[in-house]
Amino acid sequence: MSTQTLPEVETRPEGTDHTGDDTPKMFHYVRKAKIAESAVMGTHVVALCGEVFPVTKSPKPGSPVCPECKKIYEGLPKGGGE
Repeated sequence: MSTQTLPEVETRPEGTDHTGDDTPKMFHYVRKAKIAESAVMGTHVVALCGEVFPVTKSPKPGSPVCPECKKIYEGLPKGGGE
């Protein structure tokens, strides 16, 4: 499976909506440039769907993705990288 990066949007979703064991229920697509900053500084990121949260977890293959983020992401024009 290949991953394509769109300009300024990370193809790797980030988690929110945590369950009781601190495992995110689903992951959201966020701007690539903000992921590291959020993880290190604790700042909040804004997902494509508008959800605002700090980055705390990284997804594993097969992790559930926010349906609204996925729909928005798939509707974006394909980019050639950054």
